[in-house]
Amino acid sequence: MKGNKFILVVILVPFFLFSCQSSRDSSFNQKNFILVSQGNSYSPRGMQYVSDQVLVKFKPSVTEEMREAAIASYQSTTLKRISCINVYQLQIPEDIAVEEMIYLLEQNPDVEYAEPNYLRRLAQVTPNEQFFEDQYALYNPGGIFGPPSSPQSGTERADIKAREGWEETRGDEAVVIAVLDTGADFNHPDLDDKLFSNGYDFINDDPDPIDDHGHGTIVAGIAAAETNNGEGIAGVAWNCKILPIKIVDNTGWTDVSTEVDGINWAILNGADVINLSLGGPGVSQSEQDAIRAAYTNGIVVVAAAGNDGAATYYPAAYPECMAVAATNSDDERVTFLNTAGDPWPAWQSNYGPEIDVAAPGDWVISSFPTDLTPPLFDPYIFSSGTSLSTPHVAGLAALIRSIKPELSAEDIMDVIRYTADDVNSANYAGRDDFIGYGRINMERALVPIIISALNPHK
Repeated sequence: MKGNKFILVVILVPFFLFSCQSSRDSSFNQKNFILVSQGNSYSPRGMQYVSDQVLVKFKPSVTEEMREAAIASYQSTTLKRISCINVYQLQIPEDIAVEEMIYLLEQNPDVEYAEPNYLRRLAQVTPNEQFFEDQYALYNPGGIFGPPSSPQSGTERADIKAREGWEETRGDEAVVIAVLDTGADFNHPDLDDKLFSNGYDFINDDPDPIDDHGHGTIVAGIAAAETNNGEGIAGVAWNCKILPIKIVDNTGWTDVSTEVDGINWAILNGADVINLSLGGPGVSQSEQDAIRAAYTNGIVVVAAAGNDGAATYYPAAYPECMAVAATNSDDERVTFLNTAGDPWPAWQSNYGPEIDVAAPGDWVISSFPTDLTPPLFDPYIFSSGTSLSTPHVAGLAALIRSIKPELSAEDIMDVIRYTADDVNSANYAGRDDFIGYGRINMERALVPIIISALNPHK
């Protein structure tokens, strides 16, 4: 166990972009996007997309020669073809707006759909820092936890019942959680033996997804940090492996085309669970098609609902995804509002009929890249946001797959939904739009059960 050192670090996380990297330049121009909102001022709830690109899918009957001719007729060039869903990412002329190009493409009878290349952001809000006694999400004894500089309080057993769940299983090394994020720190003492493979970096188009931001390492640690090794923290899925896929740049942004590349790579490289701790407004057919492809391949896709107190973000809002909201150490939906002198960002877990479950996402401790940690501090940090709730659910999905490999993705999702604790039943009995079926419960989810026909959640 490491000494009592504390990190005073604040990660400023903007919207995350999926930046498509294939046969094109790996650099990403952060200014090259459009914000669509009411009025001209910036709004975090507005839809954002790359200002000079569109995504288009042609009908199956259209030959490759006909597609190329059509693209040329619009004076556009192909940046890449996303093979898993047969969608083209196009660079459009400078003198035409995205909306105009989409309108023109939709008039073409050979086009199945055309849409903007939406941007997505990391779903994290960050206060600051450290170890298992501070991991109230896994086991909450009640009372005070957290760093001396910012002590927090919690309610006894307002947690996901991890210790009880681990009595049933600690996971199978053959089960893989793909973390599609900012990469991972391969040298972190709680992750250095947990990687299924080196993964892939779609931001720089190379097989070296080193985390130059921090978010991906935080998420990976929550899902499956090395456990019972005398180091730092415990992961939800002790023995399961992490597949790091870097789709988010060091500013915390990406676009849908890069996300789809990452999902496709996860499908082809052995993922059992996909964690997407990111999101944004704007329905993308390409994004949903990729997630549906993962789902039909038996992969459980778990995504963050978002932190703006708004409607559930995409991709979490798609029915093939598990949408995860955030609770705190008192088993309440997170609604953190600033007060005078409060240094931490205000945030509120998103809501809507798409929410499936909730998990702890406020003041959660996890791993942090060793080379990004200030000198003399241990590589751990406290963070908040639905980004942190999501890997708790992804870890649980991996544990269920470990002991019930015959279950489909939908079966595993149903187990997680219908074994959750309805912790806000006093005000919202049953499934509700704030925490869905409730805060996840590992003990109940991992006991031997038989899945019976139940009403669909969406």
